[in-house]
Amino acid sequence: MSKKIVVLDYGSGNLRSAQRALARAGADVDVTADASSAMSCDGLVVPGVGAFAACMAGLIGVGGDKLIGQRVAAGLPVLGICVGMQVLFAAGVEHGVYTEGCAVWPGMVERLDAGALPLPHMGWNTVDYAAGSVLFDGIPAGTRFYFVHSYAASGDALGQAAVSWAWHGDKFAAAVEQGVVAATQFHPEKSADAGYAVLTNWLGSLR
Repeated sequence: MSKKIVVLDYGSGNLRSAQRALARAGADVDVTADASSAMSCDGLVVPGVGAFAACMAGLIGVGGDKLIGQRVAAGLPVLGICVGMQVLFAAGVEHGVYTEGCAVWPGMVERLDAGALPLPHMGWNTVDYAAGSVLFDGIPAGTRFYFVHSYAASGDALGQAAVSWAWHGDKFAAAVEQGVVAATQFHPEKSADAGYAVLTNWLGSLR
């Protein structure tokens, strides 16, 4: 039986592409902000594009921050994508503006220290998978995933979490997995077959 997935609708711009990618991976997908649906589904996906503060405002507007917290507390799976990953951290700073996040994980989302490399970090990049990663299980080393971002979490404050790394001038957290919560800084829905494999692995982990 296919897994029932809710893509949380809080005004983010990539809802439908996430829906299509999850459906391709075999999920039964709804795009909604309905609290009952978000709590009863097998997996909640939190997408995100644009600014951290704007995404948090959208989440708070539909009660999404509380839904995420309630699912985590209840041991129910959550997957964050791009800024949907970033808002799971304690806070973000963009253009000098400090915004509190959902605080599922400690740590700060800040501007990438890219050195001479351009920002945003846009295009295909490899990921150094965490040992025992579920998301990257069976995906060959050197596989490239699609990134579009100027901000990221360092991941250094995450302790026992499984952190997979990427580099753009400096290292940053490309994916985090801890308990029922997983997230990717890259866009699996824009990463062709590599992203399909990540989403298939996540769906396969749901019970």
